[in-house]
Amino acid sequence: MLKNIILGLVAAATIVACGDKKDMKEELQKMTNDELLLKGDSTIYGLACEGCTDSVIVLLPNHGGDPVRYDIIDAFRNKRVLGKPKVGDWIGLILNQHDSLVADMVIDLDELKGTWCYVVMPKIKDYDKLSPRLQRRMLRDMPDSVRETYLIPREYGFSLKRQWTAQSVGWVPPQNALEDESPVVYPSLKLFTEWHIWNGKLVMTSGELRAKGKDSQEVTVENTENDTCDILYLRGDSLVLGAGNQSRSYYRRTNVEDINKRAREIATEQARKALEETR
Repeated sequence: MLKNIILGLVAAATIVACGDKKDMKEELQKMTNDELLLKGDSTIYGLACEGCTDSVIVLLPNHGGDPVRYDIIDAFRNKRVLGKPKVGDWIGLILNQHDSLVADMVIDLDELKGTWCYVVMPKIKDYDKLSPRLQRRMLRDMPDSVRETYLIPREYGFSLKRQWTAQSVGWVPPQNALEDESPVVYPSLKLFTEWHIWNGKLVMTSGELRAKGKDSQEVTVENTENDTCDILYLRGDSLVLGAGNQSRSYYRRTNVEDINKRAREIATEQARKALEETR
């Protein structure tokens, strides 16, 4: 009888610490589809439970079982706790090779999800082919009306969603040959379709948009490729990604449709202006 009482108290404590395990398990299955995980990924996925601090992570693992307590003291010191895990957050852990109860990296995947943007400026076509002296002269002599029409910043970025799906932000479909008439060109933006975590790194999948037929409205994404980058910083509305010796900072946005609409408006106005100048 005493043993049953003790077991009951332990079970009750577990439920209090991490909510209803059945509901939590269903939530985990919605967040993480094991069939979609990348081959060779050693990340441990689960939900953060009550008891998480700057030195400890309590994780309800995706594969089932009771919550597990992991030491993250060194990860915190090394700035490898990316995000600020809260109870119920979907997180990923990279475990220490020598101690399975120590996490070398913590990623708050719920905090990583969302829309991340950065600002880009167009370049004058063939600008890089000019000498520095001519570049300065061109910018100095450029009429204000041309600056106002063509040198307009855009927001680029991506949205990371559930089930490892991704979407480009600020992407404008190719319009027509009028783009050839424009005196400026914007940096290329990849068409993102998926995202994954692979051993603590962010992997973004992108491809090329192709129509299924000449007059078809249906499109497919072909020639997909993966870009792998390090998550250098993640906290609140700030994200920094790095690859090699380069890094880029992002800020969080919520109004994806407004960003895309604005990008299309800019492209349409510039195409209209280019058409007028060719007449």
